[in-house]
Amino acid sequence: MRRIVFLFMLILCAGFARAQHYKYIDSSKISGPEKYYLEVNADPNKKLVEIKKYIPEIQLDIRYATTNNFTHHKMYKQARAFARLPVVLALKEVEDELKTKGLGLKIYDAYRPYAVTEHFYEVTPDTNFVADPHYGSKHNRGCAIDLSLIDLKTGKELDMPTGFDSFSRQAGANYADLPQKEIDNREYLESVMQKHGFHVISTEWWHYDYNGWQNYELLDVPFGDL
Repeated sequence: MRRIVFLFMLILCAGFARAQHYKYIDSSKISGPEKYYLEVNADPNKKLVEIKKYIPEIQLDIRYATTNNFTHHKMYKQARAFARLPVVLALKEVEDELKTKGLGLKIYDAYRPYAVTEHFYEVTPDTNFVADPHYGSKHNRGCAIDLSLIDLKTGKELDMPTGFDSFSRQAGANYADLPQKEIDNREYLESVMQKHGFHVISTEWWHYDYNGWQNYELLDVPFGDL
């Protein structure tokens, strides 16, 4: 038993010794790969799982793996989407309900390593639209999803107030000066997401936080380490 505890402490200390140092936040508040795996070992619900593996039919359009985003640079090396296990299970419930209406989800972004949040802030330090790195993002916790609705027959997105990552007033979750069809689609998405444990943020109709996000640590774990 003492040997196991000793080995555990060695791993823990080694991980902290290699911890990344950050510009905007105390490094102890961010879990890198070693610390993350210790957290998952203690609580399997904290595992980041690949959304496609749990919901194979879900559509991905991971914009930060392309140059089609507000930074005009590729921020991810891989076009993949991860979230904490309970988040993905809730998303599966959303997808199953949408199917009964001939609809589905398209994911633009999910878990985001903290280092990317730092970069976003340095490109556009407007905290109405990008997370303040002094506090981190719900995306960094694996508890936020950027998404929209698609028609399953055509694969096309439903009409929404703006495109993804629009830094405009029209992107607001309650903006009213819009065609009725766009309002109806936005409100339907919100109603289904709320039913399954998510809430939309006021400035971005596409951004949903999972209820209980406070129970999950900020992470800086690259996709390749998952």
